[in-house]
Amino acid sequence: MLPTNGTLPQVPSSAGLIDSASNFANKPLPMFTVHGIEVYPTYWEAFTIVILIFLLIFTLARMRYLYVHWHLSKTSLAMMFWGFVLTVILEGFLWLSGRTVLTTILGWKNPPKPVAATLETGRDHLREVLGETAEIDSAKAKAPATYQSVVFDYKELSDEDKETVQKFVCK
Repeated sequence: MLPTNGTLPQVPSSAGLIDSASNFANKPLPMFTVHGIEVYPTYWEAFTIVILIFLLIFTLARMRYLYVHWHLSKTSLAMMFWGFVLTVILEGFLWLSGRTVLTTILGWKNPPKPVAATLETGRDHLREVLGETAEIDSAKAKAPATYQSVVFDYKELSDEDKETVQKFVCK
C-alpha cells in the first residue's frame, strides 16, 4: 500500500548485495605460471572464458550440423591429419623466423612481452629439437648497410668477385 502522508514508498537497498557480488567477482584466483608467465585471473575472467569456450564449441557444432553435413570417415580423418601436419610445419618455419601466425596476421613487429617471451622460449626449444646451432643475430639482420660495412664486405671478396662488383658499379 502507498503511504497516505504523500511520501514515496521506500525500496529496500540492494547496494550491499551488489557490493558483495562485485567483491567476489573481482577476487583473484590463485596465481599460476605458464612457461614463466605469471597469470592472475579473477573469478569473472575465468567464468567469462569458460562461457566463451562453451559458446564457441556450441556454435561450431551447430554450423557443422547445418552447413557441412559430414561425418568422420577415413578420408576426412586423413585430410585432418595432413592439415595438422602442414600447419605444424608452417608454424615451425614461422617460429624459427621469430614470428607466428598470430603475430603475422596482427602485424606485430614488437609483440607484447608475454607473447615475445613465449615465442622466444618456443623458438629456443624448437632449435634444440632440430639441432640448429647457427643463428643470425637479429640486430645484425635488421641493421641497414653503412659505408664501413660495405667497404669491409668488399675487402672480404675474392679478386674475381671484386672485379665483377667493380664492373657492375662503374658501368
